[in-house]
Amino acid sequence: MPEPYRICYQGGQGEIVEKKSRFIANVRPVKTEEEAIAFIEETKKQYWDARHNCYAYVCGERNQQMKCSDDGEPSQTAGRPMLDVLLGEGLHDVCVVVTRYFGGTLLGTGGLVRAYSQAVKEGLAASHILEKLPGRKLTVTSDYTAIGKLQYLSAQAGLTILDTQYTDQVVTTLLVPESQVPSITTQITESTNGTANIQCSDPFYYGLDGKKLILF
Repeated sequence: MPEPYRICYQGGQGEIVEKKSRFIANVRPVKTEEEAIAFIEETKKQYWDARHNCYAYVCGERNQQMKCSDDGEPSQTAGRPMLDVLLGEGLHDVCVVVTRYFGGTLLGTGGLVRAYSQAVKEGLAASHILEKLPGRKLTVTSDYTAIGKLQYLSAQAGLTILDTQYTDQVVTTLLVPESQVPSITTQITESTNGTANIQCSDPFYYGLDGKKLILF
């Protein structure tokens, strides 16, 4: 069964200053490693005069692709801590580049780890994080006597009615969370005495942005 997972829906930018060094975190949603690399190169061109452009990214529903870089900072002080923040937040399909303008004071390994980690957190705080939820569309064809029962069942279960078509019959399309598909199918069958025709779509992902429904 597909599992829910968190993504960066819209990117953002955050910045911190540590002992006069500026750490600018730019976050962007990416679906592939190629998109991540393109974003990294774009950011490096934008901040061409910076001493470091460190990065981390994770791509795929199961983090099939992930990579990080210290870009000249001491080993394990930038890229890995940045990646650890992304993984700690349970994020997928996201790339972050932290640009550092050196302020003249060395921060030490511990200071660098804290600064890069905090910069990523600031960047994520300015971004739009969304949970992708697995679901299916149930298309229910019934006579007019069943529509009230379907509407009541949907309201009780907190389901979204995506579409209703009225012809000689009523065709209702419901968005059902993956885990509820068997029980909802049974309830529809029972409430309509087996007269409704139910067609189930392939699984897909959706998200809720406040009250706005997003289909992926």
